[in-house]
Amino acid sequence: MATTEHPPPSRLRAWMLEGLSDVARHSGQTGPHAEPEPAHKGQRWWRVMCLTGVDYFSTLGYQPGIAALAAGLLSPIATIVLVVVTLAGALPVYRRVAEESPHGEGSIAMLERLLSFWQGKLFVLTLLGFAATDFLITITLSAADASTHLVENPHLNSALHGKQMLITLVLVALLGAVFLKGFLEAIGVAVALVGIYLALNVVVVVVGLWHVLTAGHVVTDWTSALTAEHGNVFVMIGVALVVFPKLALGLSGFETGVAVMPHVQGDPGETEDRPTGRIRDTKRLLTTAALIMSCFLIATSFITTLLIPENEFKPGGAANGRALAYLAHEYLGNTFGTVYDVSTIAILWFAGASAMAGLLNLMPRYLPRYGMAPHWARAVRPMVIVFTLVAFLVTWIFDADVDAQGGAYATGVLVLISSAAIAVTIAARKAGQRKWTIAFALISAVFLYTTVVNVIERPDGVKIGAFFIVGIMLVSLLSRLFRAFELRVTSVTLDPMAERFIRDMGSRKLRFIANEPGHRDKAEYRDKVEQIHADNDMPEQEDFVFVEVTVTDPSEFEAGLTVRGEVLHGRYRVLTLESASIPNALAALLLHARDVTGRIPHIYFEWTEGSPFANFLRFYLFGQGEVAPVTREVLREAEPDRARRPHVHTG
Repeated sequence: MATTEHPPPSRLRAWMLEGLSDVARHSGQTGPHAEPEPAHKGQRWWRVMCLTGVDYFSTLGYQPGIAALAAGLLSPIATIVLVVVTLAGALPVYRRVAEESPHGEGSIAMLERLLSFWQGKLFVLTLLGFAATDFLITITLSAADASTHLVENPHLNSALHGKQMLITLVLVALLGAVFLKGFLEAIGVAVALVGIYLALNVVVVVVGLWHVLTAGHVVTDWTSALTAEHGNVFVMIGVALVVFPKLALGLSGFETGVAVMPHVQGDPGETEDRPTGRIRDTKRLLTTAALIMSCFLIATSFITTLLIPENEFKPGGAANGRALAYLAHEYLGNTFGTVYDVSTIAILWFAGASAMAGLLNLMPRYLPRYGMAPHWARAVRPMVIVFTLVAFLVTWIFDADVDAQGGAYATGVLVLISSAAIAVTIAARKAGQRKWTIAFALISAVFLYTTVVNVIERPDGVKIGAFFIVGIMLVSLLSRLFRAFELRVTSVTLDPMAERFIRDMGSRKLRFIANEPGHRDKAEYRDKVEQIHADNDMPEQEDFVFVEVTVTDPSEFEAGLTVRGEVLHGRYRVLTLESASIPNALAALLLHARDVTGRIPHIYFEWTEGSPFANFLRFYLFGQGEVAPVTREVLREAEPDRARRPHVHTG
């Protein structure tokens, strides 16, 4: 089908929109119209684990310090609670998500399938807002913690002291610059970074445990202080449960784990419809990552709590945001500590790259299908600039403070995990799995409680999330408004009877009558023909084919069109269509009939009663309303050549 011609883009515009289909090929299409991406060459699951691990494992850079600030002496016990929730809650949930959504769509796609109409779209946009919070704060928090490691390094402290904000902004800008030049997701780099980082952490943990064991008074001092402060074990566990929501950062990484599923190599010969090997190996990926992280979380919280003075964890302290690096310098020397700092900075920076890639993959997955993204949003570089500027703003708002951003990050993580838990609960219930339904419902309750507590105690996450939600919804609805008159039909398919009608009319004039079906009795069609003859002062011998469109889900943006033909009451030929929008369906049919027959079709309407503005809102929200002028506008947008444009008559 014809589309509006675009002037040749400038060099800057062409560079900015490189990869955008309508710039390179003037197709003006997204989704099904865009050329398919080349198939990914699958990787072994443990290599892909490192890709999600740069996000998940890098939280060791700041998680022990955040746990110590939140729980104090109870940090190891609160971390054990976190590990139990991870292994008994988040892990089973995301293993089920991998099974239900094996192509990387994640829990958002599972919930999307449960809701239709506009409430489904708005719900998805809300979850996208929290996902954007999760990924954006990953970028800013990781950059802030990387700058903390730079500033607190003994070799650099005097030169960089007081410049953490500037360093963080430079790291964020550098990340954006890499994506502007063109970023290829290098699993090999992730494997090297994760391998080196975890190996260095093993050294720090072993040395830390050795010092704890050899200095016996450290453990006795800690247990004595715990008993004096909290009384007994039950009180300790109760307090640990209360402070657990503040440690929710340790749950990050699961959503990324299912997002990278398409990179996992499946079994030979398996298809995309039944990727059993990919599902199995993704479950291994999630389980292995969770077990590794759980061991590190428990060990690091234990040694940092026992070996680092409490004051050093506080803002301005040498261990704030870098507890393990503090131990590396303290017990292994500044040379090893500097190597550890470099490794930590590298993996934190790459975690930001992983988050940026997640944003660039997530938004186009949904918004273009809804017609809720501007054309330029399908290109990488403009979106990189937008996300980088937003990251600058978030960094400035939080003053590049790791602790201050923890609440916002945790909120994004917890909302996504809660939505995943709810999604798998519904999936289990639909599958008739009563035990799993009860188990997932309990897990959902735990995560919902944790989310609510986190929001109450640290509302920054909701504020940032609300900012993204409002921004995404405004941009999406405005984009849908500006793209309202696009031809959104991806294909037109005629059944044999409909083909026969079009072919028969092609020998004469193509004349269609747009009819809103009522009782569909003989009188309805007879009266309609008489009205069209009278309104347009046409001879009685002119014959017509009726076109009737049934609106399905008006919130959908584009889809294929199937046209069926039937003869009613022995004489009236009727074409029936189902579409999200009446004007778009009619315009697509007219253009298809023109292309098939080589003749310019005519279509006849009657004016719709009521306010034009109210009728336009009906079209925008419900796919119907002032049909005649909107059909003509869709045709004008799709076919710039007036000589080839189908004729619209209104009486």
